[in-house]
Amino acid sequence: MSQQTNNDNDPEMLDEYDFSAGVRGKYAGRFAQGANVVVLDPDVAEVFPDSESVNAALREQAGIIQKQTEKAQP
Repeated sequence: MSQQTNNDNDPEMLDEYDFSAGVRGKYAGRFAQGANVVVLDPDVAEVFPDSESVNAALREQAGIIQKQTEKAQP
């Protein structure tokens, strides 16, 4: 079975679009692990320049919330 050129299959595919060296599923494992993307407002991004600082602040906040919740329960 011979491979057809891309132009035979799709007239909009130009010869410059050569995916023959591409690797199928190259990032599939990373995607399967999951990723949460959160977009910060500019004023918040000034205070938290990287993900480590955001995570540290959220962990502190989560700890405070947990302690307050434990105190509120009879």
